[in-house]
Amino acid sequence: MENFYLILVLILFALAISDLIVGVSNDAVNFLNSAVGSKAAPKWIIFSIAGLGVLIGATFSTGMMEVARKGIFHPDMFFFSEIMIIFLAVMITDVVLLDAFNTLGLPTSTTVSLVFELLGSAVAVSLVKIKNMGSSFADLGLYLNSGKALAIITGILVSVVIAFTFGILIQYLARLVFSFNYQKKLRYLGSIFGGFAVAVISYFMLIKGVDGSSFAEIKIGQTGESLGVWVKHNTGILLLFSFLGFSALMQLLWWLFKIDILKVVVLIGTFALAMAFAANDLVNFIGVPVAGFKSFQAWSASGGVAPDAFSMEMLKGKVDTPFIFLIISGLVMIVTLITSRKARSVTETEVNLGRQSEGMERFGSSMFARLIVRNTIKVNRRVTRLLPDSLNKSIAKRFTPIPLGPPDDPKTPAFDKIRASINLIVASILIAFGTSLKLPLSTTYVTFMVAMGTSLSDRAWDRESAVYRISGVFAVIGGWFLTAIIAFSVAALIAWMISIGGKVMIFVFLALAITTVIRTQIIFNRRNNKKVAEEEEVITERDGVEKVTEKASKQVVSTILASNKIFSIAVDSFLKEDRSHLREAIEQKEELNRKTKKQKSKVLQTISKLQKDDVDSGHFYVQVTDYQREVAHSLNFITSPLSEHLENQHKPFVESQGEELRSLIADIDEFFNFALHVVKERKFDAIEELIAKRVQIVNFLLEIEREQIKRIKNKEVNTRNSVLFFNILTETKNMLLHSINLVKAFRDFISISKKNINTVSR
Repeated sequence: MENFYLILVLILFALAISDLIVGVSNDAVNFLNSAVGSKAAPKWIIFSIAGLGVLIGATFSTGMMEVARKGIFHPDMFFFSEIMIIFLAVMITDVVLLDAFNTLGLPTSTTVSLVFELLGSAVAVSLVKIKNMGSSFADLGLYLNSGKALAIITGILVSVVIAFTFGILIQYLARLVFSFNYQKKLRYLGSIFGGFAVAVISYFMLIKGVDGSSFAEIKIGQTGESLGVWVKHNTGILLLFSFLGFSALMQLLWWLFKIDILKVVVLIGTFALAMAFAANDLVNFIGVPVAGFKSFQAWSASGGVAPDAFSMEMLKGKVDTPFIFLIISGLVMIVTLITSRKARSVTETEVNLGRQSEGMERFGSSMFARLIVRNTIKVNRRVTRLLPDSLNKSIAKRFTPIPLGPPDDPKTPAFDKIRASINLIVASILIAFGTSLKLPLSTTYVTFMVAMGTSLSDRAWDRESAVYRISGVFAVIGGWFLTAIIAFSVAALIAWMISIGGKVMIFVFLALAITTVIRTQIIFNRRNNKKVAEEEEVITERDGVEKVTEKASKQVVSTILASNKIFSIAVDSFLKEDRSHLREAIEQKEELNRKTKKQKSKVLQTISKLQKDDVDSGHFYVQVTDYQREVAHSLNFITSPLSEHLENQHKPFVESQGEELRSLIADIDEFFNFALHVVKERKFDAIEELIAKRVQIVNFLLEIEREQIKRIKNKEVNTRNSVLFFNILTETKNMLLHSINLVKAFRDFISISKKNINTVSR
């Protein structure tokens, strides 16, 4: 029996390592957002500083470990075997849940997931125990630390509102003082601002790091006063001297070395938040396994007491975390931080939601977001009318952004270092205050909402992007609530099934968790590879004329290949009533639609590059993107009605219709293959032959129309059948026409581009 529970402890630690990996991938956005978004330094410097902060913070985290032991439930109400079930259910759920959010590229809260997983699994095990004992379900409150759990949940929810509000206010004041053209003011206000910022961040690190950590009990001075108590008693003096000292240091750095003060603030803030993340959130990853390990040690030392009879009252007291566990955890977090592509994906989501420039929006609009924007515009107009024109103009001038560089250039910051500094200062203050109240706040919630508040205040959400950014924020916040619901439900289900099903269910759920993580990794890799391939086709301002023509060629080839595949699979799957393959065609159609939309959204940037050489090439490139969109639209109007017809289980096409459409598939395949040959080999003199093939197909479509009219007269088909059939024929004609125009526009674009290249070479 002892060997079995030893295996469970080892499983807990294996899950902890997995949890560290997926957790850091998700939470890295908390401390990387400001530095990465503002391009404060090269990435290797940012990651090195963040890694050092994580390693130091990991050694400070023992003070928060009590959340996993007794923050949510009363451990003395459970036996050893029951506690192990609770802990296993929590860790299995956490690994799968966080990995799923990482795959989607959405930041979520590891604190919320841990709290609700502990709550869900504790409720399930308590209910099973109550039922077996024949007690009343009203006794459930005896097992749960509902007061503490409610305080944690309330603190997390309130922090969302407070963080967003303070982010708006502080950023607004900072922008009024510095404006976007802040370089001149930094010469005489920079050292004061930098000194204040670093002093606040230092206060944050001291309160966050020392109080409750493994170093808090170190005795200092002749009085024997502990380090934690000394810091608490001398906070005011420390803040004053920090402000004066850092202000002087910042001024010296500027005078002697012309070092960018804001860059120093951002990097120090990144270090502080990374340290805070490790100190506060490490409990979310190893708190449960450490509690399980300590429980196992206590049970092993009990001298053979049955696991079903050994009380876990020992977890109510102080349990120290072995220092080696903290160091190993810190090293795992650093390696993950540097190597995880999912961490970059989650960070990219938050940076894009707060970027100052325009661009392709990841999220669509929603009715709620449109309602908010509409009413905000109305309120803004009313407030503007109440203020003097001179004041409105003065404020508008201070909030007029300065371009930070070409939008497509990866070196261009998403926002400036003033906003990055405010993000870090406000988040530091709020998290420090929450920690002083002994609340394990969600660093994700606080840093994300501060970042969204500062971007709103900075007018990064203008009328061109506001609905999409607000929809994105609501999508992330909705994901947080979804995290709580899923975490509670899944952990409760796993704990209940293990309690009922016994040991076998433990290994069933472990296998399921491993399979799920592997599957999500495959999905993420596939999506990432697809993204890399897409980036090779996207034209940017950095590309020369030759590179532009090469990428345009790839775009057209990709559109032709996708169109042929989508049409063939969609029509053939419909005829075979194969819903799964038809859904595959729908997915490919959506992918083509998204790609062509993205290409068209970047057309202005492409034209601005091309117009330096020739206006006509820009004109023809616009036509290329337009016709790609038209082809995608035609495919949409073909596939969507087919899918709707099949999903609603309407009557299939009659045999004669099937034969005609199969012949059409073969003709379309031949047409697109020849078009591909023309584009790839640049055989533009064969366009007339391609047009002749289109004419042949159109004539065949006319014959099919006549046959359909005969079927209608003979009452072989109903109205729904005819509407769908005629729709396929009409949209196929449109698709062919737009495809011809696409090839022609591409020919003209290539011809003009070649002339420009020859002119430049002369």
